[in-house]
Amino acid sequence: MNMKDYLDVVYDKEKKPLSSYPEKLISHLFNVCKMRKGQSLLEPGTGMGEHLRIFKELGLKVTGLDISPKAKTNSPDLHIDILNAENVEHWPYPDNSFDIVYSKSFIEHLSQPEKYFAEAYRVLKPEGLLLTLTPDWESQFKKFYDDPTHIRPFTIVSLRDIQAMSGFKNINVKKIRQLPLTWKYPIINAVCFLLAIFVPLRSNKKILRWSRELMLLSTSKK
Repeated sequence: MNMKDYLDVVYDKEKKPLSSYPEKLISHLFNVCKMRKGQSLLEPGTGMGEHLRIFKELGLKVTGLDISPKAKTNSPDLHIDILNAENVEHWPYPDNSFDIVYSKSFIEHLSQPEKYFAEAYRVLKPEGLLLTLTPDWESQFKKFYDDPTHIRPFTIVSLRDIQAMSGFKNINVKKIRQLPLTWKYPIINAVCFLLAIFVPLRSNKKILRWSRELMLLSTSKK
């Protein structure tokens, strides 16, 4: 049976049109994590390539890794390697290769996320940064499996502990909303908390849906 590519279904442009959100998120992370031009970054689960491209525009040396050949087709201007990261013993990079390993909405798709963290640790340089975003199970459990490729949910505790088991240090995991205003004005989170009670579970309006859905944002060091 032939199945449609994941990127064609989940990131269909009619369902998920391009927006300014990726630029706002990456710019925020770039500043908060004190990234510097010239640093090397690997993004497993590159997807449509928006995040990787913005990191490149900010002056980072970027490499992508994805299971879908469409990732490379959609972003011919980026260096993206195509392989199933779970079906190989090692990613195709030497030890201590990257300053940063970044992923968003990726590790929840893995059946063996411990392999991901082990490889991320291996390819990071000493004191390198692991930056991870994944859905918060506690706030999204009712719709987590709306995406049929979601496999492993995470909580603050499990995301912290799997990194500690992999050797990472200085681990910080917190919940965030995907609303840029809440990053600048944290007090708005209180308004969102109250608003979330009245927001339909599967609202099509991002500003409403993201008022109730939380992400986990984790930073750690090798």
